Amino acid sequence: MVVHVLEEMRIRALGVIDDAVVELSPGFTAVTGETGAGKTMVVTSLGLLLGGRADAALVRIGAKAAVVEGRITVDARSAAAVRAEEAGAELEDGVLLISRTLSAEGRSRAHVGGRSVPVGLLGELADDLVAVHGQTDQQGLLRPARQRQALDRYAGDAVAGPLEKYAGAYRRLRAVSAEWEELTTRARERAQEADLLRFGLEEVADAEPRPGEDVELAAEAERLGHAEALASAAALAHAALAGIPEDPEGVDAATLVAGAHRAVEAVRSHDSALAGLADRIGEIGILVSDVAGDLAGYADNLDADPIRLGVVEERRAALAQLTRKYGETIADVLAWAEQGAARLAELDGDDDRIGELAAERDALRAELGELAQTLTDARTEAAGRFAEAVTAELASLAMPHARVTFAIHQTETEADGVEVGGRAVVFGPHGADEVELLLAPHPGAPPRPIAKGASGGELSRVMLAVEVVFAGSDPVPTYLFDEVDAGVGGKAAVEVGRRLARLARSAQVVVVTHLPQVAAFADRHLVVEKTNDGAVTRSGVKAMEGEDRVRELSRMLAGQEDSELARAHAEELLEAARAGR
Repeated sequence: MVVHVLEEMRIRALGVIDDAVVELSPGFTAVTGETGAGKTMVVTSLGLLLGGRADAALVRIGAKAAVVEGRITVDARSAAAVRAEEAGAELEDGVLLISRTLSAEGRSRAHVGGRSVPVGLLGELADDLVAVHGQTDQQGLLRPARQRQALDRYAGDAVAGPLEKYAGAYRRLRAVSAEWEELTTRARERAQEADLLRFGLEEVADAEPRPGEDVELAAEAERLGHAEALASAAALAHAALAGIPEDPEGVDAATLVAGAHRAVEAVRSHDSALAGLADRIGEIGILVSDVAGDLAGYADNLDADPIRLGVVEERRAALAQLTRKYGETIADVLAWAEQGAARLAELDGDDDRIGELAAERDALRAELGELAQTLTDARTEAAGRFAEAVTAELASLAMPHARVTFAIHQTETEADGVEVGGRAVVFGPHGADEVELLLAPHPGAPPRPIAKGASGGELSRVMLAVEVVFAGSDPVPTYLFDEVDAGVGGKAAVEVGRRLARLARSAQVVVVTHLPQVAAFADRHLVVEKTNDGAVTRSGVKAMEGEDRVRELSRMLAGQEDSELARAHAEELLEAARAGR
């Protein structure tokens, strides 16, 4: 099996960390150090690298930016590699390079495989690369919704398939119900809207306006209103061009142009340039004659009819009534009428629509009831297997008598429910089931919700047991546990370390821990060390091997690196871990 491996992280100017390099290898890596240092070095850095929230406060005072770089070995066929290549990233010999830069001003940039990408892409890749678990995740496991999600994840396709169909039907039911509610609760408003539309459409139909009629009538009214002035102007223009028959001595444009044409026409043969001018003067004479004729016709046809003017103004007033109510122009009025007719048809069909929606709503409720029953059956079957597997893991985590079970039930309701098992029950976007994880820590103890029946140490081990079970059914390439062993000590801590080592056989496991019993089982032991020169605190990462690892475990055990008893205990832990893997 090919395992995605976070090979290396480079952190520069990140908070109190200065140019540190964290090298993470396959298998089980334990990270220890002073309180909080390991978490800052690994969890915060890895969170940034994989799309976590950026905070400008992480940048060291005086530094321009914080930079996190990572090298991740991936299978070229994996979902993460395919998604990265879709974004334009390039893999180098199966290695994906990822970096995140956070400026002191709060701006964040991301690069994957040499290509600048949205920070959100890092989060998408994280879903397929690393599972991060810490104290907040344990608290999340206390919520019934998270417990249901865990059970659904374990059940796999048996739940995923029906749940997808259920979710689609649920969304459709909500849309149908919302439309039905609107139609029924706003019936009076919609009836009033329909009456107003009907009145307006009748008013437009009675007027029978034509497209562009308002423009035509405005032009006609303008012409009729100034008919005398137009006739007088046309007559004067005609006289100026063609003359007045009663005044043979008068001078007009046509006579003058004709005289000019005769003058040059007589000598045009002597000069081609003058011949051209003669032709143009001839054209002017023709044009003057044509315009004079048109002016005469215009004056003869001009109708100064006051009755027609009254009719036009009356029609314009009728159209103005429409444009005041329904649009600026008759074209706008006609468009409103078309839209109003469609809306009125919709409103008049409300009764039919309400009936259709009610029928569809009932059908969807019946379908959801059947799918909810399918989900209940699948969850119940998976719950038995899941609880049995987690119980077996708890036996390996120093809880040999603990037993985990699931309580799956529904809440009955008298209204707005779906029928499951012959009962009307409350339902939601994920079905009708209320799922609760129960823990009986020892024989004779009644199963109780883990929020009430589990101590901090027990909760940590339940969380670890759940992840181990998931690793067998839905493996995640890399697990990061942030002090998931909090509240655990003694023999239980040894068993936690042993189980993490076994989990590392099928996945890369990184554990931030303060327990020497857990760190002793690691294939690689990293220590975050702080130094302070009085002005700046810096952190570095050192791999512990041989004598150095014994000294670190001694410090974790007794707070004294040179204690002979602590050293003997540390060596004993290492030997037991090597033998008990």
